[in-house]
Amino acid sequence: MPTFLIFKNKAEVQRIRGANPNALREAAMKLAAEATNDSSSGFGEASSSSAFWLGAAEPRGYADVTSEVDVRGLDLLNADSNFGGSRTLFEGKKPSALVSGKGKGKADQPGKDWVESDTDEQLMLFIPFQSTLKVHSIHLTSIPPPSEDDDDDDETPMRPKQIKIYINRPHNLGFDEADDVLETQLIELTPESWDKETGTAKLELRYVKFQNVMSLVLFIVDGDGDGERVRLDRVRIIGEKGEKREMGKLEKIGDHDD
Repeated sequence: MPTFLIFKNKAEVQRIRGANPNALREAAMKLAAEATNDSSSGFGEASSSSAFWLGAAEPRGYADVTSEVDVRGLDLLNADSNFGGSRTLFEGKKPSALVSGKGKGKADQPGKDWVESDTDEQLMLFIPFQSTLKVHSIHLTSIPPPSEDDDDDDETPMRPKQIKIYINRPHNLGFDEADDVLETQLIELTPESWDKETGTAKLELRYVKFQNVMSLVLFIVDGDGDGERVRLDRVRIIGEKGEKREMGKLEKIGDHDD
C-alpha cells in the first residue's frame, strides 16, 4: 500500500497509509491554510478549526468543521457569474474586503472573492459533507460596501435577512420546489446580528434537529434593505464530526420532512 509522508522543517509531521483521498485532501487544506494565514503553530498541532479564518468565536465544546464540506458537490443557484462561485464561500483565507478595508470590493475589482445574487436577492446553496455531522451553528460573513459609496441604493448588495435551512436533501432545491418543502428551521437576521468588525452573523440552530446531517441547503429568501442583490463572503459550519460516509450514497440518507 502507498504511504505518504509529510515533513515540516525537516521533521515528519504526518503519515498517511493507503490510498485515502479524504485524508490527503484534508492534509493539503491544512498546509494551504497555514501558508495563507502564516500560522505560527506547527502542522497538526492546532485543531481543525484553526485551519480556516473564522469571523466569530467557536462556542465551547464545538469546532469549525468546514473542512468536511465536499466542495465537489457544492451547488449554488442564482449567483452572478461576475463574482466568485460556491467554492469561494468556503475558502480558508480572510475575506479580501476585511483586508483592503471594510466593505470595499466593487464589481469591477479583479479576484472578487465573494458571491452576489443575480436576477434578484435570492440564493440557494447546497452543501454536502464528507462525514455525518452534528451541526451546532452556521456563521455567515457578508460585507457589502457602504451605501453612500453608490449613487443608487438599489445597486448596493444587501446582507441576508430571512434564511431557510433544510437538512439531508439529496440535491439542491429549486426555488419553486422550496415553496412546497417544509424547512428544518427558519431564521430571521437583524442589523444587530452582524458583528461590526468581521461582518459575521451566527445562525443559532435547534441542535436537536441537526444531529445526523449529511447535507444542508441554505435558502436566502431575501435581503435586509431595498436592494436587488444579496452578497455573501464566507460560510462556516460549526459542530462535531461523525463517521466518514461513502460518497455517492446521499440518496440513502434516510427520512426528511417534505
